[in-house]
Amino acid sequence: MVALALGTTLLTLLGSYAFYAAWFLLSPNSFPGPDSTSDWLPTPLEWGWMALTVAVALGAAILFALKLSRPIVTPLNAVAESLRQVAQGNLSVRAGSDGHPHGEAAQLVRDFNAMAERLERMERERRFWNAAIAHELRTPVTVLRGRLQGLNDGVFEPAPALFRSLLTQVEGLGRLIEDLRLLGLVENGRLDLRLELTDLETEVAAVVRAIEPSLREAGFIVSCHVDAQPVLCDPVRMRQALLALLENALCHAVPGPLHIQVQVSQGSCHLLVEDCGPGVPEALATRIFEAFQRGETHGHGSGVGLAVVRAIARTHGGDVTCRPSALGGSAFDLYWPV
Repeated sequence: MVALALGTTLLTLLGSYAFYAAWFLLSPNSFPGPDSTSDWLPTPLEWGWMALTVAVALGAAILFALKLSRPIVTPLNAVAESLRQVAQGNLSVRAGSDGHPHGEAAQLVRDFNAMAERLERMERERRFWNAAIAHELRTPVTVLRGRLQGLNDGVFEPAPALFRSLLTQVEGLGRLIEDLRLLGLVENGRLDLRLELTDLETEVAAVVRAIEPSLREAGFIVSCHVDAQPVLCDPVRMRQALLALLENALCHAVPGPLHIQVQVSQGSCHLLVEDCGPGVPEALATRIFEAFQRGETHGHGSGVGLAVVRAIARTHGGDVTCRPSALGGSAFDLYWPV
């Protein structure tokens, strides 16, 4: 618009100079000089030239204004219409525009479409999480209600085995709720770590002692190799991550050797858990750390254990990967800088 205004001004000024120069050259005798006593009002020829100049300048201004405004107004109207649809709940709408908008208008369209896409993805994930959480909670709650109703009606006799079964269901619910709470804290950036120099050999041994009876009963043979070097981490969260990895192996891996290794190298600490099969398909290896993602193997996990592992790793400034193991299965490598 600045260029348009400048061009119109220059056209007017240069046009006036061109008009009087042509008048002087063609008819110098009729040209009003400084001593001219002619009327100060413009002559009909001057009136005609001014009208022509104004008409040409106005036409050029309108032409260029329309040409410049269309790439700006069209995307703005598209964004405004899309915003109204988003406000009505249609998150799949995207702003488009005829032609090729430039500059800030194009950036506005891109930013709006990115925002709408993110809102749609968040809404899709919210629905998925609601359905997945309801599914995961329904089974243990149904079991608890059935057993308690049976006890109340006298169908089941009170016995230690029954109470142990009920306690197992309650513990499973407690772990699921705690895992979901941790994921919520990480999502909101409110998971606080208590970092301290930690002897991971002691922490790994404590976790293995807690879960080894279940692993041994399922047919796993656990072996450990831990570097005897203190590292900076949150020991509670690392125990939680290791327990989740071992429970994942208990649910999904075939019985056999299960190797745990902690190694410090090149400024990073690696916590590695390897099983002997059946492994994770390559297409699933990058998605398996998302909540409620399961492989094709049979298992009864909650579907959030590996998501908790990734959340803990990333909160420590690291990450976790899944790759083929030398034992023939999968190797889960949790690493963070030290």
